[in-house]
Amino acid sequence: MKLVMGIDGGGSGLRVVITSPDLVVLGSGEGGSANPNSAGYDAAAHAVQSAMRAALTAADLSPNDIAAVGAGIAGTTTTRDWVRETLAAVLPNAAQHITSDVEIALVGAHGERRGVLILSGTGSVAYGINDAGESAQVGGWGYLLGDEGSGYQLGLRALQAVARAADGRAQPTALTEAILSELSLAMPKDLIHWVYAPNRTRDIARLAPLVLTTDDPAAHAIIAECVAELALAGQTVAQRLQIKTPAYAFAGGLLSEANPLSLGLCAALGLLALPVPKYPPVLGAALLALTE
Repeated sequence: MKLVMGIDGGGSGLRVVITSPDLVVLGSGEGGSANPNSAGYDAAAHAVQSAMRAALTAADLSPNDIAAVGAGIAGTTTTRDWVRETLAAVLPNAAQHITSDVEIALVGAHGERRGVLILSGTGSVAYGINDAGESAQVGGWGYLLGDEGSGYQLGLRALQAVARAADGRAQPTALTEAILSELSLAMPKDLIHWVYAPNRTRDIARLAPLVLTTDDPAAHAIIAECVAELALAGQTVAQRLQIKTPAYAFAGGLLSEANPLSLGLCAALGLLALPVPKYPPVLGAALLALTE
């Protein structure tokens, strides 16, 4: 029986599983960030290897029992040698299938290496693979160059709406009270010190749920803008790959459950219901390992 390991090193954490050919999980491990660009190469390698060893221990298996490993790790599209070395240190004899965290999310969602995935969390990206195995990506440029339709954009647009309203350049918005209360600030001008503190990207993205739950014209306009951007990203992927009737899947914290953003995106794409992923990304990585 071919046993494989799947590794999901997405931006929100690290998950490792060992599965049988029919995707029964035999053991698992977890860890912190595996993105070498944010955690550093040594720390990221230690996190990955520790989670791999924890999965082996949980499954009561040795490294030689694992035939192949599939890994999708954020921030490693140009550092495949580092990934290979990191995995080989624990599984020296296992075949490797190394790809992006977005691809394993797509494979998990569809249960195969085909279709279109739209992801919105802190950042955003759309990714697809056609019947010929060709792939295309739209977005993934980061918060300064892109991340349209992401939690960051929702949060940033909300902060900008508060600033415009405070100046009198726009109508008052309920987002002002919601955001000041959330951040324990007294007045809109206090946002200046808060926003320009270091490393605020994720904090700004965490304001997204306030936008999605505030019944206010400014919030509605922000959501509509983000829906349009995400729909455009997914449709552009389908057009580039010449997929006439794309099967769409959603991923990321903002699209994983019903809310004004996810339901709006369904409507924009002509979907009758919120797509439900077949498997989580870590099992998508295991599926890729099974092809090796």
